[in-house]
Amino acid sequence: MLGKYRKYEQKFMKPFGRTLSKIFTANQISVLTLLFGLLSLYTYGFLRNPFYGALSILLAGFVDMLDGAVARETKPTKFGKILDPVMDRYNEFLILLGILMGGFSTSFWILICMVGMLMSSYVRARAESVTGMWTKAVGLAERQEKLLLLVAGSLIYYYFRPGLHYSVIVCALLSHFTVIQRMSYAKKLTGKN
Repeated sequence: MLGKYRKYEQKFMKPFGRTLSKIFTANQISVLTLLFGLLSLYTYGFLRNPFYGALSILLAGFVDMLDGAVARETKPTKFGKILDPVMDRYNEFLILLGILMGGFSTSFWILICMVGMLMSSYVRARAESVTGMWTKAVGLAERQEKLLLLVAGSLIYYYFRPGLHYSVIVCALLSHFTVIQRMSYAKKLTGKN
């Protein structure tokens, strides 16, 4: 849903990308996002503080946007196109693991959510590799929406304790619905082949 605003985000991030590309490579920034994933694990799992957890997710998202901005300035490497989504998957795992360790959701829903997030990304990657193209953002919930749901649940937690748990459930269901949407789109792309 947020994919339609991507061009505005890219325009906003362009000056940051131009400046940072003189200091860092996109791959270095990709690896840096992993530190914020670890910070999420620490804030949710050890500090048991959803507010700081939400903040660490937002910081990771901002650094991920910086990574994209630098990549657009310097032209992404083939390895970078692999590294960036791998770091994203690790970050999702670390965030959900932290939420589980902090006791904010159940192992059942964390597992369902983790599998859904992984599979929605996997379907897209497989469709890209098989068809050689992916013309648009497909699916009700891309990565940004899912992470923002977890941020919202983290903030709601202070007014409604089960809020973070429910945001994990919604994130899980939307992830699997997105898998179905992407599979349907991939079927259209491949036709009868």
